[in-house]
Amino acid sequence: MAPFAKTGGLGDVVASLSGAVCALGHDVSVFLPRYRSIDIQALELETAVDYFELIVGNQLEATRVFLKKLSNGVKVYFIEHPDFFMREELYGTLIGDYQDNDRRFTYFQRAVLKAVEKLKLAPDIIHCHDWQTGLVPVYLKAGEMSYAPLQKARSIFTIHNLAYQGNFPPDSFPATGFGWELYKSDFLEFYGKFSFLKGGLVFADAVTTVSERYSREIQSKEFGCGMEGVLAARKDTVTGIVNGIDPADWDPSTDTDIDAKYDPKDLSGKKLDKAALQKENGFKVDPAVPLVGFVARLVDQKGLDILIPVLERLAQQQDVQFVLLGTGEDPYHQTLRDLAKKNKKWFGVHIVFDPKMAKRIYAGADMLVIPSYYEPCGLGQIIALRYGTVPVVRATGGLADTVQNFETASQKGNGFIFEDYTSDALHGALLRAVKIFKQEKLWKELIKNAMKSDFSWEASAKKYGQLYETLKRRPFKIEKS
Repeated sequence: MAPFAKTGGLGDVVASLSGAVCALGHDVSVFLPRYRSIDIQALELETAVDYFELIVGNQLEATRVFLKKLSNGVKVYFIEHPDFFMREELYGTLIGDYQDNDRRFTYFQRAVLKAVEKLKLAPDIIHCHDWQTGLVPVYLKAGEMSYAPLQKARSIFTIHNLAYQGNFPPDSFPATGFGWELYKSDFLEFYGKFSFLKGGLVFADAVTTVSERYSREIQSKEFGCGMEGVLAARKDTVTGIVNGIDPADWDPSTDTDIDAKYDPKDLSGKKLDKAALQKENGFKVDPAVPLVGFVARLVDQKGLDILIPVLERLAQQQDVQFVLLGTGEDPYHQTLRDLAKKNKKWFGVHIVFDPKMAKRIYAGADMLVIPSYYEPCGLGQIIALRYGTVPVVRATGGLADTVQNFETASQKGNGFIFEDYTSDALHGALLRAVKIFKQEKLWKELIKNAMKSDFSWEASAKKYGQLYETLKRRPFKIEKS
């Protein structure tokens, strides 16, 4: 949950969604581990529960719980266990995942439920996000909940990326405290492994994903990551609700991290931001040259394999400038650095995690390219729209739900879309965008369309609120896959 701990878009989503739900009048508490980045003194945390113990496997584990009350009304509780959570990273290092992630997050989920009891909370809904919380719905339905309010609680499990599943060897299973009758294909067993994510999919009262299209895609073999059968069995309770952003956090008229501020009525500041970005990357400062940005993790999912051949084509044409920011897999790091060395005049590469530079790219670029193979929701295109930077995206998941192709005749649409996952299709979409860019009047209209797009959390939070109310009235039952 941003700003406390973050590795990707999930941190932003949990922060924004909890605030938006709280603004609707709900009482919202968030639980997360006290990672190393969460300093007790700097954040002025209160001690909420001084000390309690629980058994995980054959080990007695002890914890404390800290509390931070946010100005928006959200209460954030931090589960402390130094051996498990005071580490360099959240889930693993560049070498790989931490070998005890199964034990770390089994402990976390059991500690959360114990903390709810110690704090005397009485939740109507427990909203779980991703595999690290996938066992909570199992504990609520199949565990022995002695605390009466938890016996009444309903659960939602939200999939932010189905590819990350939390699958572990069978010897991870006893630490949960579940009986072996749950370790079978109807419940928690998944191709010979014990799956945290499958627990959430099978046992939660409702399953949501972060866009309508992605909720349909993951029920297909191509995007189901082996879970398509489980999801198909639950199709009546699988819902897609698109993520949003907090407009106050992403506002070019007030943003102090960009060189010049601007709004839809006066875009002169955006031209200054573009010039600053060109200068920063050693490019020719020229408003007539289209400047394309890319801000994402450098992994297969994000379309690097179809983007790199397009960059090589652009090297021959040299009619655009391109700036790329991100970190990820080493082979991509090296390939992109090599390409940048040969094409310094138009290609800038920044292999680094730098949120402020990301904002300068969102503000200064003319277009943001997102060629993902799959994209559950994506926040990059939503942020780009807010900054009047036109997204060029593949028609998948949340990209397809938030970007509409610009039509020159009607002058409707807020970006450019391509369907096929090929370099040719991506190149064609970029050429279409460049062609419109060179028609100043059409481009200004397109920027206005982009900046009028509204993907604030308000509408999505209302959909979650409606789902919460529906679940409160739903009868208790266990779904089988």
